[in-house]
Amino acid sequence: MKKISKETRVELIHALRCRYLNAKKTDKATILNEFTELTGFHRKHAIRILNKETTKNDGPTRHGNRVYDEAVKQAIIVIWEAADRICSKRLKVIIPRYLKSLEDHGHLQLDPDVKEKVLSISPASMDRLLGSIRESAGSKRKRKQSKKISKSIKIKTRKDWDDTVPGYLEIDFVVHGGGSMTGSYIHSLVATDVCSGWVEAVPLIAREQSLVVEGLKQIREQLPVPMLGIDSDNDGAFINETLTSFCEKEGIEFTRSRAYQKNDQAWIEQKNGAVIRKIIGHARFSGLAAGQTMAQLFQVVRLYVNYFQPSFKLAERKRIEGRIKKQYHAPATPADRLQDRHDVDEQIKLKLREMYHALDPLELLHKIRKGQSALAALSSANPNNVESQKSLSAFLSAFPDLWKSGEVRPTHKNDHTKEHWWRTREDPFKDSWSDALMWLQQEPDITAKNLLKNCKQSIRANIPTSS
Repeated sequence: MKKISKETRVELIHALRCRYLNAKKTDKATILNEFTELTGFHRKHAIRILNKETTKNDGPTRHGNRVYDEAVKQAIIVIWEAADRICSKRLKVIIPRYLKSLEDHGHLQLDPDVKEKVLSISPASMDRLLGSIRESAGSKRKRKQSKKISKSIKIKTRKDWDDTVPGYLEIDFVVHGGGSMTGSYIHSLVATDVCSGWVEAVPLIAREQSLVVEGLKQIREQLPVPMLGIDSDNDGAFINETLTSFCEKEGIEFTRSRAYQKNDQAWIEQKNGAVIRKIIGHARFSGLAAGQTMAQLFQVVRLYVNYFQPSFKLAERKRIEGRIKKQYHAPATPADRLQDRHDVDEQIKLKLREMYHALDPLELLHKIRKGQSALAALSSANPNNVESQKSLSAFLSAFPDLWKSGEVRPTHKNDHTKEHWWRTREDPFKDSWSDALMWLQQEPDITAKNLLKNCKQSIRANIPTSS
């Protein structure tokens, strides 16, 4: 809670003191509770303040004669600006040199008393004089709030996810930078429901906190169950006031994992590889065109994965004689897991069944391949080299022999358009190139056949020859 100012606190003491002294015992307890909550005082200290009579010390602080007057302040401001607004501790060391230089060049003329005070001022006094100046000038550094915010967010470990209900999500970023972190590229905001394994993904053209909030809003609209909570890692795009304010306003519980503990977010880490990387691959994507193409692809992927892709879910994890033994539930799709839950509303289950009967998995797979082809064309050096997807009927007719063609995902095929510039075997003419250049200078009209013949003779003789 933000503390009240000193002036407000003094006014509050004056207003409550008379009321507190004349109140009954039960009313005094209520007044004390309100007073300590507003001021942050210890209860005993609050009782002493409200019981004592008004003194002169309760009023605003009155300053006596200041040692450093306005003339000293103006001189310090000039020197501080001349030193490019460095901190007071560094400025203290360099003041004599700046003072002499400014006086020698006629930029500053000080009285002896003022000059003596400027030379003797301490860094702390300079901070007090320059405090308001730095604020208005915008040169005062603002302390990072991320650590304070992270301390206010509850930590959730992998053991805290036992017996969770649908609606609690883990969120993370998947970077589409192609192995390079330079420049701008697309980030996929991925969310998975820990209870059912339901996966949602939204592409973001930049790693920015306001875009994260917009992405979460879209995920919440697409999620079949209400969003009850989110759990993120310690990324600055998640741990900030924008996201925490959004969660408070919408009534969403916000937790975070421990730093450098990947197991705390094992569910989302598994989906990053098994879903996003499997569909998108590791190529680099950037720009609005790639973002829109990826967004359309994710709309198809979410239906195909959540309704037709069963996954394992860990049931139990034990350590037996130094070895980890894991047991899993039977594989099931996220939609089936939601159907089996007793705490999911029947209306939600009805919508899931209607959607399932309306979907064709092969048609979804065909749309996924078309989206992957479009992405591959955007990432390839030669877009014309990427084969376009056939019609749905041709796509289905090729299914029996599709395995013979190897990799069928366009986003995972190797790009063979790169120029082959390196040698695969040793140069047989490496010892004859200097002679060949000399022959060309002597006989510019020599044919390639005769030049090759001379090189062969030079190699056999292993001695320099000349025509």
